[in-house]
Amino acid sequence: MARGESLEVSGNAALALPVAAALAMAVLAAPAAAAGPGQSDVPYVPTPWAVVDAMLELAAVGPGDYVIDLGSGDGRLVIAASKRHGARGFGVDIDSALVRAARQEAKRQGVADRVEFIEENLFVTRIDRATVMTLYLYPRVMMQLRPRFLEELRPGTRIVSHEFDLDEWRPDAQRTIPVPDKPYGPPRSEVFLWIVPANAAGDWRWRSGDGGEVALTVTQAFQVLDGRPSVGGRPGRLEDGRMRGESIRFILHAEAGGRAVRQEYNGRVSGDTITGTVRQDGVESEWKATRVKSEYKREKR
Repeated sequence: MARGESLEVSGNAALALPVAAALAMAVLAAPAAAAGPGQSDVPYVPTPWAVVDAMLELAAVGPGDYVIDLGSGDGRLVIAASKRHGARGFGVDIDSALVRAARQEAKRQGVADRVEFIEENLFVTRIDRATVMTLYLYPRVMMQLRPRFLEELRPGTRIVSHEFDLDEWRPDAQRTIPVPDKPYGPPRSEVFLWIVPANAAGDWRWRSGDGGEVALTVTQAFQVLDGRPSVGGRPGRLEDGRMRGESIRFILHAEAGGRAVRQEYNGRVSGDTITGTVRQDGVESEWKATRVKSEYKREKR
């Protein structure tokens, strides 16, 4: 297990416990080296079953998915993803006893051929196979992992978290789940969903329907897009720019032919090309843009 600034966790949980605030604050404040070999730095708290169901539903887990659970505890999320939704995947935890228990439960549930559990530091776990990533981790751990999610996960990968978010990277969806028997805090839990966005930042060029050139410089903050467009050399305005995986959409306001026009763009980003459709005055036509310069930075360093 890595020490120093990296904080390892155990189970689908690493959370502040309002019913034992002093203990939680002590755990948060303690140095990572406080835990001994094979021990986790924070207490294991299993994800309530109602939240397990909500996480898998919000992420729309299905038979084609590969689910990775960082801090998998007793394995309930990965096992449920396989047993109830037909997915494959693995869980990773630093606690050897929990890993053994998860393996035994996978056998008991008849899914050991589709899931596995690994005793490992989650900060070194390979995650690029995931189509769905599940988390129940301290905010500090979430923020340490965030750059890896953006750099290593493929566009369109769904990340679903219990209780804690990713700060400036706002969720694409959020759900509040009643948990009457929750052992700490209010009787409810928050579930967050993010869709890993493709890289759409940079300078794009295409021809409009009337043959004029459109130039658009896109800036990107996670899934939110902003930009400076010009149409036929005249400045325009971009609004509602958004990425959802590889899908891109935005509205372009400009002046063309002496009148104001509004164009709705939808497409798919693939490398330095966007292909899709544009709708203007109720008429839809094909659209293809080429990136001539990329300046993409997924997040501030």
